[in-house]
Amino acid sequence: MPELPEVETVRRGLAPVLVGQRLARVEQRRPDLRFAFPDGFVQTLTGAKIVALERRAKYLWAHLDRGVTLVMHLGMSGRFEIAVPGGAPERPGDFVYAAASDPRHAHVVFETEAGVVVTYSDPRRFGFMGLIETEHIHQHPWFAQMGPEPLSAGFGGARLVQAFKDRKQTPKTLLLDQRVVAGLGNIYVCEALHRTKISPLVAGGTLSSRRLEALASMIKTVLAEAIAAGGSSLRDYAGADGALGYFQHSFGAYGREGQPCPNPGCRGMIARLVQAGRSTFYCESCQV
Repeated sequence: MPELPEVETVRRGLAPVLVGQRLARVEQRRPDLRFAFPDGFVQTLTGAKIVALERRAKYLWAHLDRGVTLVMHLGMSGRFEIAVPGGAPERPGDFVYAAASDPRHAHVVFETEAGVVVTYSDPRRFGFMGLIETEHIHQHPWFAQMGPEPLSAGFGGARLVQAFKDRKQTPKTLLLDQRVVAGLGNIYVCEALHRTKISPLVAGGTLSSRRLEALASMIKTVLAEAIAAGGSSLRDYAGADGALGYFQHSFGAYGREGQPCPNPGCRGMIARLVQAGRSTFYCESCQV
């Protein structure tokens, strides 16, 4: 599933062609994705102006001038392709390996009054879209229990100290809890723990406030680096223009089982274990 940096990369790619634009045409080519499309989906969106495009955790929020927000989740294989009249698609970051599109999987088409066509494709159909009243979006069940955004001022060491206090769960388990912090996924939790040399096996409640401050800061750093590089390009995930990101080349731990640990001064090797059904990559020597 795309992680936060991938979704933010998509948001930044879509914003220049959608924000401030009115949707002249909306085409819904099937009744459902992961869930059924809401009633009146096409009618609500057609003629509406997109006034802002935000990201909340791994969701995209397109706020409309009708007091409604189009909520979009990419699922495992959802992607957007942008067709700009008279020119090549703009890329939201630096990418390699262009992904081929398949019209059989193009399920929703948005066309702006400026003639830009944005197509949502989803081969596995695990993504979904919904319409929520903007005024009440934070109270919606999808978002009501979410913690702060990891790149926001509301997230830092103090938040982790509070969330980890007296907890027996591992740091990774706690960081993947969307009530603690919104949008963090497996890859970037592994990377942040590795860079701060925190073991994924210890009880979260045993970590000092100093180490939690360092962990919160590193989470912000790792995510910012991934966004700047265009995301991690897992499996067939693509950026907004259908091209794949390359941040995977910068991973220090994730996917590097059996390779030397890159942390300065460490002579250990990267190991892999499974926690709650997900792979954890870490250094057995320096992560303590």
